Amino acid sequence: MRVFITGATGFVGIPTVKELIAAGHKVLGMARSDEGKKSLAAIGADVHRGSLEDLESLRTGAAAADAVIHRGFVHDWSNFARSCEIDRRAIEALGSVLAGSDRLLIATSGTAGLAGPGQVATEDHEVPPDFPFPRVSEQTTLSLRGVRASVVRLPQVHNTMRQGLLTYAVAVAREKGVSAYVGDGRNRWAAAHISDVARLYRLVLEKNEAGARYHAVAEEGVPMLDIAEAIGRGLSVPTRSISAEEASAHFGWLATFARHDLLASSEKTRKTLGWDPTGPGLIADLERLELE
Repeated sequence: MRVFITGATGFVGIPTVKELIAAGHKVLGMARSDEGKKSLAAIGADVHRGSLEDLESLRTGAAAADAVIHRGFVHDWSNFARSCEIDRRAIEALGSVLAGSDRLLIATSGTAGLAGPGQVATEDHEVPPDFPFPRVSEQTTLSLRGVRASVVRLPQVHNTMRQGLLTYAVAVAREKGVSAYVGDGRNRWAAAHISDVARLYRLVLEKNEAGARYHAVAEEGVPMLDIAEAIGRGLSVPTRSISAEEASAHFGWLATFARHDLLASSEKTRKTLGWDPTGPGLIADLERLELE
C-alpha cells in the first residue's frame, strides 16, 4: 500500500515510516525542509515537499496515495487557536480528495482529559462537549462525509529522548534543580513507548474499521510521584512535593495537567487489532535520559 504521511519527519513520524516500510508498504512522506527531505530519503521513503498550510500540497499528496496518516500539527502553543484552525483546514483538504473512495484517512488525537477524575478513558469515550481545549483533529476527521476515517489517540509517547508533555517537566527539573510533583503525587498518566505506537499505526492501516477510535496505551496510569522520582534520578536532582498553589509558578502551562489524572486503557484496541505492547516502560526510559 502507498501511504501519504504528514508529520513524517517528527518524533513519532520517523519510527512510523520505518515500521511501514519494513512491513512492505511504500511511504510518501511530507517534508517542509531540505533536512526533512534528506532524513526521509535516508530511510527509504519517497518525499513530498509541502506543509500543513499549503492545502494544494496536501491534496496532491493524498491523491498520490492509497491511504493517508495525518500526524502533522503546528505546535505553536502561543497561538493554539490558530494551530487548531490550520489543522482543521488541512484535514478537510485531505478529506476532499479521499471522499467517495475506499481510501483510508487515519488522524491523530490524544487520550488526555477524555474521562473524569479517577476515571479511565476508553475507546468508547467521545470528546466531552465542555472539553477545555479543542480536539480538532478527531472531531473534524470523524465528521467528514464520505470518507473512510479513524483516529489514533496517543498518551505520553516516550523513549529516552522525549516523553510527550513530560519532556517539558524534564526541562523544568533541569532548569530549577528539583523534580516536583503536586500534592501526594498519586495522580497517574497513561504512556506508551514509541516503538509500540509506530506498530499500532501500521496495524490500524492494515486492519482498520471505519469510524473507530484506537488507543495507543501501553501503561494505563503511571503515578506522578514515580515519574518525578525517575526524572530526579535521571538528572541527579532532588524530588519534592509542591502545593497546587505553587504548581503554576513551578510548571507554567504544564500545571494545568500536572495535578490531574490522565488515565486511559487500550483493551478494545488490543482485542481488535491484536496489538501487544512490548517496549520499555515510561519509568525505565526516564531513568535512562539522554539529554541533548
